[in-house]
Amino acid sequence: MGNTLGLAPMGTLPRWSPRREEPLPNPGSFDELHRLCKDVFPAQMEGVKLVVNKVLSSHFQVAHTIHMSALGLPGYHLHAAYAGDWQLSPTEVFPTVVGDMDSSGSLNAQVLILLAERLRAKAVFQTQQAKFLTWQFDGEYRGDDYTATLTLGNPDLIGESVIMVAHFLQSLTHRLVLGGELVYHRRPGEEGAILTLAGKYSAVHWVATLNVGSGGAHASYYHRANEQVQVGVEFEANTRLQDTTFSFGYHLTLPQANMVFRGLVDSNWCVGAVLEKKMPPLPVTLALGAFLNHWRNRFHCGFSITVG
Repeated sequence: MGNTLGLAPMGTLPRWSPRREEPLPNPGSFDELHRLCKDVFPAQMEGVKLVVNKVLSSHFQVAHTIHMSALGLPGYHLHAAYAGDWQLSPTEVFPTVVGDMDSSGSLNAQVLILLAERLRAKAVFQTQQAKFLTWQFDGEYRGDDYTATLTLGNPDLIGESVIMVAHFLQSLTHRLVLGGELVYHRRPGEEGAILTLAGKYSAVHWVATLNVGSGGAHASYYHRANEQVQVGVEFEANTRLQDTTFSFGYHLTLPQANMVFRGLVDSNWCVGAVLEKKMPPLPVTLALGAFLNHWRNRFHCGFSITVG
């Protein structure tokens, strides 16, 4: 009789395959949760600074910095950096060795190495002349959609003192990241731990981040209005100091004029701004900044020249 109902044979029916979901991204490091918002705010400037950068090779570069200020004695810093051959991203090269020494002999140094494809380690040392102040060791493992970090600060087996920090971040969706931080410190007669929970939501043009714990709270909001205008809002509360701070910052880029302008206003009656101007074709960048605290009636300004 044939197919009187006009139905297609079973073999000719279309097969619907399940939609393949894209894998979740790695959430990055815990220390970079608020980075986008913090980059909007201007850096404090005071006095006159001259920075000369010199690239010696594709792996090695140095920088000389001279800083003169009315708040202290003039200072000189020698900065040196070595970058290896293993480049995971435009901003990550392994191994990396960075050192900074001032005129008094104090040294700040850090070493970053890649132990495996997903495992990286970092060592940080800080000295004041001939005395060690800080030594810190980090181990970070980056999975497909999570990051786990363990930090040991100033470990002293003889004095039975140590600071241990554990971080964990997990991408739940392509936009939502949740995690936490556990800080444990121990020294003779004192021991304690602080737990902090963290969350980050990333949209197309804005990012909201929140850290909440027994030590306080830190919230930030970053918004990119267009290619030229970025704004950031920060709220910080410290339960131990019984202090809260609210800050608003903005970042304005003028590409045709080779200028970048950053400004801030906070709840402590502080206002500040920094203007950066590049001088092509010369490899020179000029920066002028001013900051005023109305509550304490303090004003300071700065000027810097960067060559290279």
